[in-house]
Amino acid sequence: MGNAVLGEVTVADSTRVVVIGAGPAGLALANILHDNGIDCVLLEARTRAFIEQRPRAGFIEEWAVRGLDAHGLADGLLRSAPTHSEFEFRFEGARHPFDYTRWAGQRHFVYPQQVLVTDLVSRYVERGGRVLFEVIDAVPRDIESGAPAVTFSDPETGTPTRLDCDFVAGCDGAQGVTRRLVRGRTLSHDYGVGWLALLAEAPPSSDGVMFGIHPRGFAAHMARTPQVTRFYLQCPPGDAEENWPDERVWEELHARLGVPDGPITSGPLIEKRVLSMHNYVTEPMSRGRLYLAGESAHVVAPIAAKGLNLALHDAFHLSSAILTHYLGGDDEPLARYSQTCLARVWQYQEFSQWLSDIFHSSTLDPPPDPFRARLAQARLRRLLASPAAAASFSEIYIGKAADF
Repeated sequence: MGNAVLGEVTVADSTRVVVIGAGPAGLALANILHDNGIDCVLLEARTRAFIEQRPRAGFIEEWAVRGLDAHGLADGLLRSAPTHSEFEFRFEGARHPFDYTRWAGQRHFVYPQQVLVTDLVSRYVERGGRVLFEVIDAVPRDIESGAPAVTFSDPETGTPTRLDCDFVAGCDGAQGVTRRLVRGRTLSHDYGVGWLALLAEAPPSSDGVMFGIHPRGFAAHMARTPQVTRFYLQCPPGDAEENWPDERVWEELHARLGVPDGPITSGPLIEKRVLSMHNYVTEPMSRGRLYLAGESAHVVAPIAAKGLNLALHDAFHLSSAILTHYLGGDDEPLARYSQTCLARVWQYQEFSQWLSDIFHSSTLDPPPDPFRARLAQARLRRLLASPAAAASFSEIYIGKAADF
């Protein structure tokens, strides 16, 4: 990239799209644009090693896998990812299997987010895509004009740099700069609970997901690899990891998830993080030539494992809209981008709330709200007994029908 020095500012050659943030949304977007001949530059605040090692989500819905595959981005996933077609509720000392593929005809793929990120970074770089890591001060400028730009300090030289572009994609997450530049409103919700997120060097105790509904609190088990299992434990909001020594963790997991014919396999704990269970949505998801994608625009608590899937949904729609602008001369998809994405975002937010009520309303003994506890128990009984309820739940659980 050639540069011309003007005073103390280095003006970089222009590109068509600057993508800020190398998470799943930014990487999928950059790969799709680059593959279709749309020049773009990807800027990431962290190191490459950091984003490739940071453990995050791992459940990808089948429609999202199909979307990745359609763009040539799913080779590693399809080669090695196991699939899940059912889960089980565990409560009152018994197992209650639920085969959602029976009702929805689709399944989940289990592929840790950091592995997907590693795949997408490697593919983008190997195909000649430009990415700069450790860019900590990227700021979009003039986004409401026809000639936006992004300024930042060159990570190698520290030289102030201006990168002119046509569009900016804000994929830098909840703490990034881009979401603060959208003049809209942020709608938020706090569930009033915490989750202790755990990774254990222990073989999965079940092939699928387990949701434990217990008087001592909610718990979950999610297989990650043949050697590593993800667990969650409900805890007070604002709790600290120091309050959960290994002995206490395993005591609670065995109590909340264990049943006589389904014990829990223990092992060394390699991660403990307390998560605050909250959601937010930024409306609209764009301003001028700046378009948000992924957690820059919305956060869904991991209650229903929807965050990674929504990030990919945004990337697919934003890339399609940008390609339509350049290749078809039509800006209508860009104008509808926010509305298009928010339809699914709000369906997933509603489902997360519905599932949270089942998980959390009737767990503690005594329940904080006995009336809501009885409602949650009624919902669970209906889900397990009614084919119509099971089919409706399954479609949104797997994301088969969510764009309405």
